[in-house]
Amino acid sequence: MEQIKNLWFDKNRIYIRTTDERILSRPLKAYPELDEASVEQRNDFTFDEDGMAIRWEALDADMHISSFYETSEPNEQNEVAAMFNRFPWLNISEVARYLGINKSLLARYIYGISKPSEQRFQQIRDALHTFGKELQSA
Repeated sequence: MEQIKNLWFDKNRIYIRTTDERILSRPLKAYPELDEASVEQRNDFTFDEDGMAIRWEALDADMHISSFYETSEPNEQNEVAAMFNRFPWLNISEVARYLGINKSLLARYIYGISKPSEQRFQQIRDALHTFGKELQSA
């Protein structure tokens, strides 16, 4: 079974080389914990004993080799991204916490890597409307 042999970053992506000598990569925007991390934090990782997963203890982040098999790239021309682009000061972590979802999942919606269900899209929209009303009354 294919394992992770090594890992590296450039400005916008994370790369792995597998034991089959394949080079796979994913956009950092899909992983906010890594995207927002310092170079030192990104480079402070360990592989699990099976060589199938990566752990960043200080960031409390994990990534499995299967994440790299995903081939979709960010599509920032989507409705969720449009909402967040209108209000760039919104804190993705806090919005995700308010919604009760993982920050990484919300980031995948924003960057167009995953598409929310209609119900989830409405929850995001409603949350942003709630924030706007609270700001207006302040």
